[in-house]
Amino acid sequence: MLALRLTRGAHPAVQLRRLLVAAASAGTGFLLLCSLGYALSHPDGPDAPLLRLAWCATPLAATAHFAVAVARTDPAARPRPGLSAIGLGPARLMAVSATTTALSCTLGSMLALLAFLHLRGDLTGMPFDGAAADFLAADKPLPLPAALTLLTLVPTIASMAVAVALAPRDDRPAASTRARSYGRFGAYGRSGMRETFGAYGRFGARFRPTADGRRRQAVGSRAAGAVPQKDATPQAPDPAADPSAATSDNESADLNTVVLPPPPREAPRGLPWGIAVLAAGLAVEAYTGRTEPAPTLTMPGGLGGAPSVLVGWSLTALGLALAGPGLTHLCGRLLQAARPGALRLLAGRILMAEATRIGRPLGVVCAVASGTYAMIGVDGTDEPSFGPLTTLGLLLVTGCTVATLLTAAVEARQARADTTAALVRLGAPTTLLRSAAALRAGALLALFGPLTLIIAELAALPLTR
Repeated sequence: MLALRLTRGAHPAVQLRRLLVAAASAGTGFLLLCSLGYALSHPDGPDAPLLRLAWCATPLAATAHFAVAVARTDPAARPRPGLSAIGLGPARLMAVSATTTALSCTLGSMLALLAFLHLRGDLTGMPFDGAAADFLAADKPLPLPAALTLLTLVPTIASMAVAVALAPRDDRPAASTRARSYGRFGAYGRSGMRETFGAYGRFGARFRPTADGRRRQAVGSRAAGAVPQKDATPQAPDPAADPSAATSDNESADLNTVVLPPPPREAPRGLPWGIAVLAAGLAVEAYTGRTEPAPTLTMPGGLGGAPSVLVGWSLTALGLALAGPGLTHLCGRLLQAARPGALRLLAGRILMAEATRIGRPLGVVCAVASGTYAMIGVDGTDEPSFGPLTTLGLLLVTGCTVATLLTAAVEARQARADTTAALVRLGAPTTLLRSAAALRAGALLALFGPLTLIIAELAALPLTR
């Protein structure tokens, strides 16, 4: 009920993004149902229906990725002061976001079922009744449990992905795991100061000075009747005896906590792994082009290729997704090279700070663009002879990846809203901020554009021989 009320009262831009998630879920659910219809119309060959069902994994992953990006930018999932007091802590907000995503995807799945039944001819009274009756096996009864199982894949996977992505994490540094030591007489713990053998019974060794000048015996001291001596170890003033000293210490501690800037973030560590996976995918494709020149599998739309070629394409896409944050961070460093001015310094620092948030969707877009270019190059004709389902799948994957990148850009803009406001208060002109944004976009395009073309040519090379 809370998720429904938050969904109804959201901003129109948030509602638009949720409707886009529902549309992506509808397209993916329709492709899954079409795979079921193809399996019903071709019961003798189980390999082709399984291949078509596996081909739907890419739109499913793109839809789940887009749903996670939309959930990150949802204001209802953002922790705010006072919400924990009414029971809306980080875990509850994560559950609300997952439920909202499940509702949007369920709406899309229901629309996909209605479109599928309409094209089969089971629902009449609207245009294009039974337009795909032969392809969707309208002469055979539809197994309702199988259809509902396929339709629940998108809401389940998308909501689980949102729950994992928005799960509350403890960002506090881990406690030190030093080995337990034994103190005097077998007591646990560490001593505050190192003492030599026999120092326990020395006169005045267990006495500590207080703020009022007197000396008192420390807790746990066994040296009764010892004469106080001056201790060389400086001690913190007693707050009860000197309140002004305690106040000054607290103020200095707060000052150090609030004013001092956090340490710079490290570069993303996925660049070496991404390059390794990308090289492995290209090597698999090149090896396949020499050993398996003839395609052995046929994908929807007439595209063919050996199973190892599909594995190589998958590894290439995964490598680009892993290397995206590192390449974005490197692009930010290159912008700041060679005595940068205010414009290049601002653009480079923003790219370095947002490398993980922007780089991964950008790597996915690069992988999809290179795969689409390679598929068009393999077709070899001026007008690609893709079928309707292949066209729908390509449009769905491309639209979801581009929408994910734009949503990540919106999230990055929301994250640096305080920094932008501070720059404006300091007198930075708006033209500087716009020029920095244009410079960031141009730098990313200059790096990822040629990389996409090179990867596409290398990926399509084994199939064009």
